[in-house]
Amino acid sequence: MPSGPPSTRTPLSCIVVNRNTADLLIRCLDHIFGSDLETTPEVIVVDNGSSDDSVSRVKNAYPQVKVIEAGRNLGFAAANNRAFASAHGDYLLLVNTDALLERTCARTLLSLMLAAPQAGMAGPQLLNEDGSLQTSYEAVPTLATETLNRSLLKRLFPSRYPGKTRELSGPVPVDALIGAVMIIRRDPLEQLGGFDEDYFFFLEETDLAVRMRSAGWQVLHEPRANAIHLQGATAKTHQAAARIEFYRSRYRFFEKHYGNGKTRVLRTALGANLLLNALFLGCATLVTLGGMPSITQKFRVRYELWRWHWQGCPDGPGIPRV
Repeated sequence: MPSGPPSTRTPLSCIVVNRNTADLLIRCLDHIFGSDLETTPEVIVVDNGSSDDSVSRVKNAYPQVKVIEAGRNLGFAAANNRAFASAHGDYLLLVNTDALLERTCARTLLSLMLAAPQAGMAGPQLLNEDGSLQTSYEAVPTLATETLNRSLLKRLFPSRYPGKTRELSGPVPVDALIGAVMIIRRDPLEQLGGFDEDYFFFLEETDLAVRMRSAGWQVLHEPRANAIHLQGATAKTHQAAARIEFYRSRYRFFEKHYGNGKTRVLRTALGANLLLNALFLGCATLVTLGGMPSITQKFRVRYELWRWHWQGCPDGPGIPRV
């Protein structure tokens, strides 16, 4: 992952990966350029093969933005790695198109990284549009978190599984970040080789956080930095496909960090749970004669997920790569 020569380096590069979310993308860029920073950041947009007018709208509204047109859907990890290779920032601020930085967010995150030389990556407090708290960091996935009730785990073991209502006045070390907004120090990112591109969508930031901490770097949550997160434009557009990608990433994470044995246990447990869910929702759909669209939609998603498991979790299904 090449870095720019010293004469071309800048404190901060902001990177946005986009696919067919033109309105969100422009709104996201409005907030990036509205940030309270001492110097204007370098901004890079990686377009993952959009069929809408995303690219032309960025070029018209913000001609100073560097646009990398991938020509197809590279996924989140590979698209960001492509941006890393051409970015000049010592710090890289990744912002999803459905995330809106509050005015001081970027400055607060950058100040944290400058003040904490062992911080490899950090994330802000994510908010709903009404200002209520979203989950901004999580415990690393384990068999317990993936097969038991997470809310119950957070209530029973708050120190191991902290919840979003935890009151914080300053930055704290965490296991892993929710990747809607995060700042990453270039040096450890280069040492670790960027994101693992075997993750197409979901958990690539969790995998990076695990590798960061294993290499001796801190992963921090900064509650004094805030960003609104509109949550999941791609996932809402491709519900079943996005869920398949999430399960695929789960299994990739377990294979990489825990081995085949625990991965088989997880697949068996989740596959059985999906079957029970699909049967229950299928019966509910029949009883209501399909008159409750929310139940019918949930049944279709659960059924597609179960069928994918029954087929052995093949590579084909999921979010389109073209």
